Amino acid sequence: MTSTAPELPRIHRFLSDFHRRQAARTVEFPGAVAVLDDAYRHSRWNNHVLAYGAVDPEALAGYTDEAQSHLPYRFAYVLDEKVAAACVEPMERAGFRHATTLIMAHTGPVPEHGGAREVDFDELRGPVAESWPRFAPRATPEQIAHLVERRVARRRGADVVRFFAAYTPEGEVAAWADLYMDPAAGIAQIEDLVTVEAHLKRGYAGRVLDTALHEAAAAGCTTRFLTAFAGDWPHTWYGRRGFAVVGSVARFERV
Repeated sequence: MTSTAPELPRIHRFLSDFHRRQAARTVEFPGAVAVLDDAYRHSRWNNHVLAYGAVDPEALAGYTDEAQSHLPYRFAYVLDEKVAAACVEPMERAGFRHATTLIMAHTGPVPEHGGAREVDFDELRGPVAESWPRFAPRATPEQIAHLVERRVARRRGADVVRFFAAYTPEGEVAAWADLYMDPAAGIAQIEDLVTVEAHLKRGYAGRVLDTALHEAAAAGCTTRFLTAFAGDWPHTWYGRRGFAVVGSVARFERV
């Protein structure tokens, strides 16, 4: 898929800026940057190479090996779809697996406030930690700790970073999501929308999503987007909630 959606370059800039800003340190390469954080070494979100420009497809594997030589995995994102397509063959030759993340922009009407409330990360730490074994059943306690605590670094990623949660009538956290915004640029990303397994299919995720969309629009963000794995079901649910695919990001991993 090659997209010509007019908002895609702005989304790419936002993603590139976010990953740079949340990093503890960066390493520059031609057309790419390694974003690294030893505090969360088990988190690929915090340790990867991001190809944001016309990176040499034959060089990307080497950049990733160089930047992540201290880690047990190699991980890279490629933002531009044409560059990504050129990278597939040399990256697979170097032992990387290729997958696709969809970029979905909200094209429907702005919903009413969903009733979720803004929370501090301390309120989410327990529920987030309890949710991770469902998604990563083989993860060690240390790995899960890094996947949980990495949310602290996200505060650095954008001008405005907010966490929202929906609660059960009994006061338990049922679902949550992040909202990252650059109001001056008019762009917002919704990320990590998760529902506690015991509360699935009760509308809690929709309440959180509607709240995030409403708050982003109220802040002047006319471009509102999220990402979803191409091979998983949530992107079809997002489609029913007013989101449309406007592009994709390539993921390359070797372990």
